[in-house]
Amino acid sequence: MAFDELVQNLGGEHMQVVQITVFVAILCLCIAIGHLLEKNRWVNESITAILFGCLSGALILLGNRGKSSHILRFSEELFFIYLLPPIIFNAGFQVKKKQFFQNFFTIMLFGVVGVFISVVVVTAGSWWLFPKLRFDGLTAWDYLAIGTIFSSTDTVCTLQVLHQDETPRLYSLVFGEGVVNDATSIVMFNAVQKLDVSRLDRRAAFHIVGNFCYLFSTSTALGIVTGLLTSYSLKILYFGSHSSVREIVLMVLMAYLSYMLAELLELSGILTVFFCGILMSHYAWHNVTESSRVTTKNVFAMMSFVAETFIFMYVGMDALDIEKWKASKLSFGPSISIYGVLIVLILLGRAAFVFPLSALSNYINRRADRMSSLTFKHQVIIWWAGHMRGAVSIALAFKQFTHSGVTKDEINATMITNTNIVVLFTTLVFGFLTKPLIRHLLPHGGSTDRISGESAISKDEMTLPLLSTEEPATTNLLRAKDSLSMLIERPVHTIHSYWRSFDDKYMRPIFVLPRGNL
Repeated sequence: MAFDELVQNLGGEHMQVVQITVFVAILCLCIAIGHLLEKNRWVNESITAILFGCLSGALILLGNRGKSSHILRFSEELFFIYLLPPIIFNAGFQVKKKQFFQNFFTIMLFGVVGVFISVVVVTAGSWWLFPKLRFDGLTAWDYLAIGTIFSSTDTVCTLQVLHQDETPRLYSLVFGEGVVNDATSIVMFNAVQKLDVSRLDRRAAFHIVGNFCYLFSTSTALGIVTGLLTSYSLKILYFGSHSSVREIVLMVLMAYLSYMLAELLELSGILTVFFCGILMSHYAWHNVTESSRVTTKNVFAMMSFVAETFIFMYVGMDALDIEKWKASKLSFGPSISIYGVLIVLILLGRAAFVFPLSALSNYINRRADRMSSLTFKHQVIIWWAGHMRGAVSIALAFKQFTHSGVTKDEINATMITNTNIVVLFTTLVFGFLTKPLIRHLLPHGGSTDRISGESAISKDEMTLPLLSTEEPATTNLLRAKDSLSMLIERPVHTIHSYWRSFDDKYMRPIFVLPRGNL
């Protein structure tokens, strides 16, 4: 009797503490089971977390006598303020910068132009097909939001099968496109929120593009400034070995501050914190002690891992949310049709830009004579990698169709359940098929993936300045003419090489401590 009273008191007075305790315990168990399954590359962390979330949700549902499968109530604010920043910052902090920027043009083609094409395909397709399936009531604003929600990718499954050492370029393209794609989707979603849907014409399209370019450029600039400011502060202060904790804390807080400043200024926090991560890893990381370097990498990776596991486990629980299923407008048959339409539109949206943009990238790279072309097999892997939908899709759907994770509107509830099912289906089905597909297409690790043509321009040429005050004007003019010729023939490689020269001569002396001072 005393035990029953204790349980009732805990449930009444400390309900939130009990919920958090249970959720954290389940999260720990999920991570432990995921570790045991780590060697099985068919099942990655995302799939493990979703399946464990479904199992936990089913047990909770039985324990609550069919009332609810949740322990905690998910909200878009929780995702965008606390869970998303460490995921994106870690992506920027851990990115292989050389590979990323050598493939920058192709990554931006897939991650920015590709998202625009995918949004158009998904928006137009759903706008045309949903009413034919007896699912109407959505506004033009909702259809545009659906386009951005289902154009956001999750490439975790593919990246866990690809080997960075064996296929460096392919890995860089899939990873880079995944990060830029998520950033572009969120920026586009925010741009759509500000759009006057009563006037959808050519001017509105230009307005979306202009708003997107403004958000993209200003958010990137804010991330760069914050990263440089952090690096310079660490250089000037140089805490040293006696204050490693302060070094780590300053990096973490400045990264989070960059994200919150972007949100405060109504910019894209995801872009800001991503480029802040790149700048910090390039400069600030070299201004801290060796122990702090190891610790920061592990801390950022840990926070990102916990946030991703949390999200996918919640997706599994939310798939059994009885309230949303009861409020859903469609019966079983039409619901299956809606899921099928969304998945087909995702496939078509990817195909509409991956293969044409790959051909464009190959043409430009052949003209530059810099790196090998993307083969058809590589293009198929890139196409396949973007089919999985994940955390960003879930968060955007909650932001569009719920209020603090709750909705009683049947249309909104239907869209939330649609998004959950699509995320579950694409992650589980496409995720399970990723390993055999890549093994079939790249049985020997894809040896043709290596970058070629690196020596097309001599190293001595790249270390020479564009102009020199110590040489006559005729020599400067000849060098400028040669530099312009190299820029036209090999734009990406030339810009990257000149940036390296500028970085070594000007940026690093300002923002990085000399090695002897560490």
